[in-house]
Amino acid sequence: HAMNALRSLVRRTLPLAPPRRYHSDQVKKVKIRFIDRDGDACTVNAHVGESLMKTAHRYDIDLEGACDGTIACCTCHLVVHPEWYDKIGSEPCEDELDMLDMAYGLTDTSRLGCQVIVKPELEGMVVRIPPYEPQYT
Repeated sequence: HAMNALRSLVRRTLPLAPPRRYHSDQVKKVKIRFIDRDGDACTVNAHVGESLMKTAHRYDIDLEGACDGTIACCTCHLVVHPEWYDKIGSEPCEDELDMLDMAYGLTDTSRLGCQVIVKPELEGMVVRIPPYEPQYT
């Protein structure tokens, strides 16, 4: 009887099913083309719902992210190809604009990679990683 009471308590307090773990083949993906600082292109399968910064890190693309996506730096600065900029669907927030003001190579289509979330409409999107700020000695 004690075991049945325990099972009953567990059923009432725990979720009915464990959280689903999705394998990478179950995640919707879209192709995103990153152009690195040297002009070399790399097309990757980005997971819908993740940021461009996380996508770049997953594929070892040389894009920093010093603040890990908290909009406290501009090290994940990307230049979105003008054809794709409006398809992102969200305007930069005030915090992102403040960080972009400190980015080297700022353009009208600059965004922080941590703030651009991959969605199906971005299939084929092209982004460029701008050059580093010149070092002054």
